[in-house]
Amino acid sequence: MAKESIKARELKRQKLVAKYAAKRAALKAAGDYEGLDKLPKNASPVRLHNRCKLTGRPRGYMRKFGISRVTFREMASAGKIPGVTKASW
Repeated sequence: MAKESIKARELKRQKLVAKYAAKRAALKAAGDYEGLDKLPKNASPVRLHNRCKLTGRPRGYMRKFGISRVTFREMASAGKIPGVTKASW
Protein backbone atom coordinates (compact mmCIF):
# COMPACT_ATOMS: atom_id res chain seq x y z
CA MET A 1 0.00 0.00 0.00
CA ALA A 2 1.31 3.41 -0.95
CA LYS A 3 1.99 6.07 1.65
CA GLU A 4 -0.82 8.54 2.22
CA SER A 5 1.52 11.41 1.32
CA ILE A 6 2.18 9.90 -2.11
CA LYS A 7 -1.56 9.48 -2.75
CA ALA A 8 -2.19 13.05 -1.59
CA ARG A 9 0.55 14.38 -3.88
CA GLU A 10 -0.99 12.60 -6.87
CA LEU A 11 -4.43 13.99 -6.00
CA LYS A 12 -2.97 17.49 -5.76
CA ARG A 13 -1.44 17.07 -9.24
CA GLN A 14 -4.79 15.96 -10.66
CA LYS A 15 -6.48 19.07 -9.28
CA LEU A 16 -3.77 21.35 -10.70
CA VAL A 17 -4.03 19.73 -14.14
CA ALA A 18 -7.81 20.23 -14.15
CA LYS A 19 -7.47 23.83 -12.95
CA TYR A 20 -4.98 24.88 -15.64
CA ALA A 21 -6.28 22.71 -18.52
CA ALA A 22 -8.13 25.53 -20.34
CA LYS A 23 -5.30 28.00 -19.82
CA ARG A 24 -2.71 25.48 -21.09
CA ALA A 25 -4.80 24.78 -24.19
CA ALA A 26 -5.15 28.50 -24.95
CA LEU A 27 -1.42 29.13 -24.51
CA LYS A 28 -0.52 26.15 -26.68
CA ALA A 29 -2.91 27.25 -29.42
CA ALA A 30 -1.40 30.75 -29.35
CA GLY A 31 2.12 29.31 -29.41
CA ASP A 32 3.06 31.20 -26.23
CA TYR A 33 5.70 28.84 -24.85
CA GLU A 34 7.06 31.45 -22.45
CA GLY A 35 3.61 31.66 -20.89
CA LEU A 36 3.51 27.87 -20.59
CA ASP A 37 6.85 27.97 -18.77
CA LYS A 38 5.38 30.25 -16.14
CA LEU A 39 2.63 27.76 -15.21
CA PRO A 40 3.31 25.38 -12.31
CA LYS A 41 5.24 22.23 -13.29
CA ASN A 42 2.59 20.00 -11.75
CA ALA A 43 -0.06 21.57 -14.02
CA SER A 44 1.29 19.49 -16.89
CA PRO A 45 -0.73 16.32 -17.59
CA VAL A 46 2.50 14.46 -18.37
CA ARG A 47 3.38 14.49 -14.68
CA LEU A 48 0.29 12.46 -13.71
CA HIS A 49 0.72 8.78 -12.97
CA ASN A 50 -2.08 6.23 -12.86
CA ARG A 51 -2.48 4.69 -9.43
CA CYS A 52 -4.82 2.10 -7.94
CA LYS A 53 -7.86 3.83 -6.44
CA LEU A 54 -7.88 1.52 -3.42
CA THR A 55 -4.23 0.87 -2.57
CA GLY A 56 -2.32 3.56 -4.46
CA ARG A 57 -0.09 1.00 -6.18
CA PRO A 58 1.63 2.66 -9.18
CA ARG A 59 2.41 -0.48 -11.18
CA GLY A 60 0.13 -3.02 -12.78
CA TYR A 61 -2.67 -0.48 -13.24
CA MET A 62 -5.72 -1.63 -15.21
CA ARG A 63 -7.35 1.40 -16.87
CA LYS A 64 -10.70 -0.26 -17.48
CA PHE A 65 -11.23 -0.86 -13.76
CA GLY A 66 -9.04 1.85 -12.20
CA ILE A 67 -7.31 -0.60 -9.87
CA SER A 68 -4.08 -2.57 -9.81
CA ARG A 69 -3.80 -6.16 -11.03
CA VAL A 70 -3.31 -7.43 -7.46
CA THR A 71 -6.45 -5.72 -6.16
CA PHE A 72 -8.34 -6.79 -9.28
CA ARG A 73 -7.45 -10.44 -8.72
CA GLU A 74 -8.51 -10.33 -5.06
CA MET A 75 -11.81 -8.62 -5.86
CA ALA A 76 -12.55 -10.88 -8.85
CA SER A 77 -11.92 -14.00 -6.77
CA ALA A 78 -14.24 -12.68 -4.09
CA GLY A 79 -16.92 -11.95 -6.72
CA LYS A 80 -16.95 -8.20 -6.06
CA ILE A 81 -16.54 -7.16 -9.71
CA PRO A 82 -19.72 -7.66 -11.78
CA GLY A 83 -19.30 -9.59 -15.01
CA VAL A 84 -15.87 -11.00 -14.13
CA THR A 85 -15.57 -14.72 -13.56
CA LYS A 86 -12.63 -17.00 -12.98
CA ALA A 87 -11.76 -18.91 -16.14
CA SER A 88 -10.47 -22.48 -16.24
CA TRP A 89 -9.74 -24.72 -19.19
